[in-house]
Order: sequence, then C-alpha cells, then structure tokens
Amino acid sequence: MSLIISDLKASIDGTEILKGVNLEIPKGEVHAIMGPNGSGKSTLSKIIAGHDDYEVTSGEILLDGVNILDMEVDERSREGIFLAFQYPMEVPGVSNANFLRAARAARLEEGQEIDAVAFYKELYEKMAFLDMKKEFSSRSVNEGFSGGEKKRNEILQMLMLQPKYAILDETDSGLDIDALKVVSKGINAMRTTERGFLLITHYQRLLNYVHPNVVHIMADGKIVKSGDASLALELEEKGYDGNLAG
Repeated sequence: MSLIISDLKASIDGTEILKGVNLEIPKGEVHAIMGPNGSGKSTLSKIIAGHDDYEVTSGEILLDGVNILDMEVDERSREGIFLAFQYPMEVPGVSNANFLRAARAARLEEGQEIDAVAFYKELYEKMAFLDMKKEFSSRSVNEGFSGGEKKRNEILQMLMLQPKYAILDETDSGLDIDALKVVSKGINAMRTTERGFLLITHYQRLLNYVHPNVVHIMADGKIVKSGDASLALELEEKGYDGNLAG
C-alpha cells in the first residue's frame, strides 16, 4: 500500500506551480524532498492535504488505491492524511485538548464515544514524551507559543491522530538543536511498517536524526532526481546547482 502521485499538475491564479510530479511513498518508508525556494515543495504538501487555493489541472493522488482529489480536507484527514504546517496557525479560544478530542471523535464509527479518562492519560503521556508541560493541554492551539513549541504541538497532533501518511512541511525550520532532537524523536516513534512519511526540508540536519529511505530533489515543479540518504549529503557539499541536471 502506498501514497502514489502521478503526473500531478497544479496552478494558482493561472500560474502553473506543479508541472508533472510523480512520487510513490510506500508504507514503512520515509521520503524526503529537498529543493530550492519556489520549486513547489510546500505547494505539493498543501495539494495532498486538499488546500482549495490550488487548481489541479491533471494527474491523480492515490491513497492506498483510492483517488483523494475529489475529497474535502476533512475527508482526506479521516482517510489518514496528516499535514504538519511550515507555519502552524493559532486557533484562539480552542484548547489543545478539546481540539485533539474533537479530531479523534471525528474518526470514530457512528455510536462510538471517546473514553475521557483514557484520552487524557494518553495525551499526557505523549506530551511528556515530547517534553511538553501539562498546562499546554488547556492553552489555545498555538496561541502565544514559541516557534519550537508550535512545532512540538504539530508532532503531538500527529502522535494523537496516528495517520497513515504524515507530511511534514519544514517542521525543522527555526528549531534549536534541543527542539530538533525532540521533534525527531516524535517522528521516529511513529515509524512503522503501516505508516509512510514525506519530509520537506532544506537542511541535512533533520535527516541526521530521521534517516530517510529515499531523498528527492524538486526543481521547477518536478522531481528531478532521487537517491538514497547520501543524496542529501551530496547536496550539502555541492549545492543544488551541481545536482539539478538529474
């Protein structure tokens, strides 16, 4: 079972951003996408999640054999897609605990209910794992959080929602080394044969802690080169100019 993206083309306000992306992420694998600014990396992540600012003009996205392009954002989420944002939004007036409880409830079968005691026990265990204080559960989602706290909160959401495919859009940006290690620990704890990851990053340093199975280089709206983890090290040494020829 895989997340398969085939000949995906997409535009915004008449400008084509994705120009035929082909990518397959099998469950059990971590794939990293690297590339210069403006290459389409974040656009790809948003389109997979269902952002409606973009018009998909051709191609398909298959989640375990099901084309999700006609699904709404919430449907894709319930089917197992998770997106950690590059710039997590603040949600004033909605506590972290209530937000996660509602998200979990939306995934239950009709007639099922959440066991509140078990939910909070699990929540506090996962918060402790990410070195987050319990008080963050009662604070509004991301409101007043530092950059590092917001990124940890994204990983907490991932741990609680247990998606089939997790897309992390520059989750490492703006993190100090301690926060980077905690975020990486959370990602690695989720690595199983039943889950696939797509990491979007500019830097090798995240991949020092979360070792990818495959690294892709994206440029001008396409995947132009793929390889093993050594490709990211090559990028560190030679830069994109020495790698974009394919």
